[in-house]
Amino acid sequence: MLGLWQKRRIPLSWLLLSRQHLRLFVALAGISFAGILMFMQLGFRDGLFDASVTVHRLFDADLVLISPRSMSSISMSGFPRRRLIQAMAHKDVVGISPVNWNFLLWRNPETLSTRSILALGFEPGDPLLKDSEFSSKAQALTNRGRVLFDELSRNEFGPVPKWFKKGRIVETEVAGKRVRVVGLVRLGPSFGADGNLLTSRETFLDLMPSTPPGSIEIGLVRLAPGTDSQKVAESLSSSLPRDVKVLTQKAFIEFEKNYWKTSTSIGFIFTLGAAMGFVVGCVIVYQILYSDVSDHLPEYATLMAMGYQIKTLLGVVAREAILLAVMGYVPAYAAGQALYALVRASTKLPVAMDSHRAILVFGLILMMCMGSALLAMRRLVDADPAEIF
Repeated sequence: MLGLWQKRRIPLSWLLLSRQHLRLFVALAGISFAGILMFMQLGFRDGLFDASVTVHRLFDADLVLISPRSMSSISMSGFPRRRLIQAMAHKDVVGISPVNWNFLLWRNPETLSTRSILALGFEPGDPLLKDSEFSSKAQALTNRGRVLFDELSRNEFGPVPKWFKKGRIVETEVAGKRVRVVGLVRLGPSFGADGNLLTSRETFLDLMPSTPPGSIEIGLVRLAPGTDSQKVAESLSSSLPRDVKVLTQKAFIEFEKNYWKTSTSIGFIFTLGAAMGFVVGCVIVYQILYSDVSDHLPEYATLMAMGYQIKTLLGVVAREAILLAVMGYVPAYAAGQALYALVRASTKLPVAMDSHRAILVFGLILMMCMGSALLAMRRLVDADPAEIF
């Protein structure tokens, strides 16, 4: 019986934390708030980067040709279409698709207000998207003045998907010219574009007569199966003139992300917001643990006088920090999931919880609590049982 008693461990860390319920609640609220702030800031930042390449990921291509003067999807420059035809001379190239890319004014068919929309022009017979059902929808664009509307576009463009699914004829104006919606696609808004439409190059040039017929903004290149896309990209880069840049699809996606990361202040602002949440959490946890250690100095001194080593008592404070981190993380994670769902429903941006971010935020919270515990431990190390009594 005595042996069982000696093996029993008293949950001292939990007893010290739960002794004052209000203090524990304040600590958990502060940690959860810091966690929610980090979740939202990092979620917005990553969602921004992912949203900026919504269309880029859907292209049916191994390589992408763009102009060296293009800065991002919101500032695409044209290059000669013949460069894409020249790329067909490479032995590993099996197909190409010229694409026009620009922003046009869309008139809401319900309210008649106008809003900028991203328009892509392509040859209806060419592969464009990876969606297997897309080719059949694209055939409806062979007639001039026909467009495919992105049903995931923001509501400000009007109830186009709702009307179309009900069988209504949806007609409106794009760049001041009459068009008819003949189908729906699912692309999704990006940080640079709130909505998208697809049309034939013939209709696109009719909507933008200032665009030279021999100019395109994007050239999609498809390679034979098993081909090393990086090697073909390097080969084409060396053989084609300098008025075109050859990128793999992965490099094309990174090209867009790097613009938002390095050429704008948005990424820095969201990262700074997450850092501020981390600092706020550190201050709150430090104050809680420091106050807890200070209030229980006589008890700690008694244990030291009884022969407990200082490292054992420091372990008590460390376990308090771990308990606070775990208990504070759970509500932060749940609130983060709920807020992500709210953001997706309100903005249609791809803000979602992923395992990498969940682990990162938990690591930051644990680091925050352990760092604060290390600072609070100085009060315990400096304690002298003789002075306290």
